[in-house]
Amino acid sequence: MKYVITGSAGHISKPLAEKLLSKGHSVTVISRNAQSLTDLIAKGAVPAIGSVEDVDFLIKTFQGADAVYTMVPPNMAVTEWKNFIEKIGKNYANAIKASGVKYVVNLSSLGAHLPEGVGPVSGLYRVENALNTLTDVNIRHLRPGYFYPNLFAQLSMIKKLGITGGNFGGNENKLVLSDPADIAEAAAQELLDLHFSGHSVCYLASDEKTPEEIAKILGTQIGKPELAWVVFTDEQATSGAVQAGLSEEIATNYAEMGNAIRTGKMAEDYFKHRPATLGKIKLQDFAKTFAAVYNNEKELVAAH
Repeated sequence: MKYVITGSAGHISKPLAEKLLSKGHSVTVISRNAQSLTDLIAKGAVPAIGSVEDVDFLIKTFQGADAVYTMVPPNMAVTEWKNFIEKIGKNYANAIKASGVKYVVNLSSLGAHLPEGVGPVSGLYRVENALNTLTDVNIRHLRPGYFYPNLFAQLSMIKKLGITGGNFGGNENKLVLSDPADIAEAAAQELLDLHFSGHSVCYLASDEKTPEEIAKILGTQIGKPELAWVVFTDEQATSGAVQAGLSEEIATNYAEMGNAIRTGKMAEDYFKHRPATLGKIKLQDFAKTFAAVYNNEKELVAAH
C-alpha cells in the first residue's frame, strides 16, 4: 500500500509513519524541510518537501496514493485562524479530488460538531465539511480530546504563581484527554485496515478527568499535592495569553475554546458517542513525563 502522511515529523505523524513503515508499506511524508524527516528517511520514508498551502504540490504528492492522512499544521502567525484552517481543509479536498485518492483519515477534534463557538476547532468543523463534499471518497474523521502535551503550558504558571488554571473547570465537567501515541495507534489501524466507508466520525480519548483532578495528579507527581486549579474569566485568560506572547487572534480563539469546555458544549457530542474503549496512556502516565520536564526546567532556572 502507498500512504501519504501530512504533519511532517510531529507527535502523531512521526509514530504513525513509523508504524506503517514497520509493516512494509510505502510511506511519503510531507514537510517543509527534509532535515525534520531525517529519522523517518533513515527508516524508509519518502520525503515530499513543500507546503500544504500549495494545492498543486498536494495534487502531485497525493497522486497514486491508496490513502492519505490529513491534519492542519499549527500556525500561530495567522491573522484569521479559523479561515486559515478552513483554507487548508479546502486545499486537501481539492487535491484529493484531483488526484483520485479514495481513502482519507483526517485528524479533527472533539467539538468539531459545532460550526461556531469552539475557537480553532470551529475551523476543523469547516475542514470536515470541505472533505465531506467528496462524495466518492471514504473519509474517517478522528476526533481526539485535549492533548496531554498541551498541559506543558501550565509549567510557567506553576513556577511563577504556584497554581494551574484556565477559563474552564470549577464544575463536574470532565476534560477529555488524548495522548498523541494513542491517536497515532488509532490512525495507523484505520489506515492499515481501510474498513471504513462513506463519511464517518471516530472519537478518541485516553482519559477523562476534571481540571481539579488534573491539578491534583500533576501536583502530586511534582511534589506539590496541594496544587490548585484556578478558574479565570474569559477576559483574564485572553489577557494572560497575550502577556505570555500570543497574538490577540490566537488568545481570543483559545479563550473561546476554554469557554466551550467550561459550559460543556465542547464535549457534548463526545459523551453521546463515547468510545467503548479508551486509549492505553492515562494521565497518571503522562504526569511522570510532566514531572521530568518540570524538574529539568527547575534545574535550568537554578543554574542561571
